[in-house]
Amino acid sequence: MKIRRWLLHAIAGSMVLTTGCSSTSGDVSAGTGVVGGVYLNHDRRTTGAIVDDQAVSIKANLAISKDKELWRQSHINTLCYNGTLLLVGQTPDHKSKAKVDKLLADIPEISKVYNQLTIGPVVSAATRMQDSWITTQVKTKIVASREVGPNRVKVVTEDSKVHLMGALTADEAETVADLARNVKGVDEVVTIFEDAP
Repeated sequence: MKIRRWLLHAIAGSMVLTTGCSSTSGDVSAGTGVVGGVYLNHDRRTTGAIVDDQAVSIKANLAISKDKELWRQSHINTLCYNGTLLLVGQTPDHKSKAKVDKLLADIPEISKVYNQLTIGPVVSAATRMQDSWITTQVKTKIVASREVGPNRVKVVTEDSKVHLMGALTADEAETVADLARNVKGVDEVVTIFEDAP
């Protein structure tokens, strides 16, 4: 019960923190919802699915962090889209990577796990900053292209490898992957796309 209450507070807090991150000016069509200041009309998920995905990421991080040694020796980022969980980062060995999968097995909301953790030492702070910069550049190119709704694609970069998740048409998927490939510093692009409904 305490975890559920904490989880709801964490989600509400993240929504409050993102309120100032987007503009609400311009023409807003009827039926456009706003959660935490972010328009949902570009996201193909329902509001409930968006909240559920945020909750899954939080639950996954909590489950992994319970193994203190694993958590201390690894660097793990989670990203969830429609119940599909992506794991990126580094962990010291194959046993640790398998342990992560085992720790997540008890979360029923996860429909599939893409464990993209690499075996090896944790990347440096400088590499993480470069990854953040690459992610920002990819997101900026997606917004600037106006060919794909900005909330339809989730982007995370780990050690110069860009991971893209979302529900896209074939044309949108090709456009987004090409945009990411053409960002300076990107070594590889991994796409985990669902077909758009």
